[in-house]
Amino acid sequence: MELIAEDLQAFAVFAEHRNFTRAADELHVSQPALHTRIRKLEARLGERLYVKQGRQLLLTGAGERLAAFANDAKDRAADFLRTLDNAPPRPLVLIAGSGAYLYLLGDQLRRYLTRGRELRLRTGDAGATLDAIRHGSADVGVTALGIPPDDLDCTLLAQVPQVLIVPKGHRLAERRTVRLKDLQDQALVVPPKTRPHRQQLERSMLDQGIRWSVAVEAEGWELLVHFVRLGIGPAVVNGSVRTTAALRKIPVKDLPPVRYYVVSRPDRGERVVELTRMLT
Repeated sequence: MELIAEDLQAFAVFAEHRNFTRAADELHVSQPALHTRIRKLEARLGERLYVKQGRQLLLTGAGERLAAFANDAKDRAADFLRTLDNAPPRPLVLIAGSGAYLYLLGDQLRRYLTRGRELRLRTGDAGATLDAIRHGSADVGVTALGIPPDDLDCTLLAQVPQVLIVPKGHRLAERRTVRLKDLQDQALVVPPKTRPHRQQLERSMLDQGIRWSVAVEAEGWELLVHFVRLGIGPAVVNGSVRTTAALRKIPVKDLPPVRYYVVSRPDRGERVVELTRMLT
């Protein structure tokens, strides 16, 4: 049983990173040793726990369930030991993107924490957030989703329009609304190609046959706003993003709203239910 417990812990760390180098470093073991441990675990269970897809390592369905079980077992053991010491329960773990923390969750987090609750905060994009909830390395997530997954509980938190931000002197600054065709031949400030927001914008532009170019790529809403303020180019951002008096926010009529959800596993406990209610 001791060997199995160690193997479960090792797999939980691997599942969080999905990278043998980083997982081995955290566990203070060699990569070959970790690889052998997980292979033996697969043989014992008779299931593939991960697959390689290009350069990525992806968990199988069995791998996701095992990671969730391993993290749940670790949390239950920690909670039990705290009861022996009359210690408070472990802090819940909330994972969300930086934009959600900056523009959507401030008041809710303040109320939760002023009640004497403890909370550990992590950042992650939509994929990382869903993975962390499924694997049990986070209790609650907040992220933007196109279609909520069926295997998780998803509660709508906010629905915000997509807006164009421009300096006050820009040719579109006095418009009440714009359409994508108004951005024909415009150089835009955009996130990197790997970001879902950029990918959706590119698809929408392509569908309408709109020519555009990249003025600069920037990671994070605040940096996008900064480059717009410098006059480098306009940007399409979520309507929840805060700007300055020097900029105008104009709704883009032919882009869908962005929906943010609070996400947790269906077997959530009472403390997770409480946090979810306070967030929404």
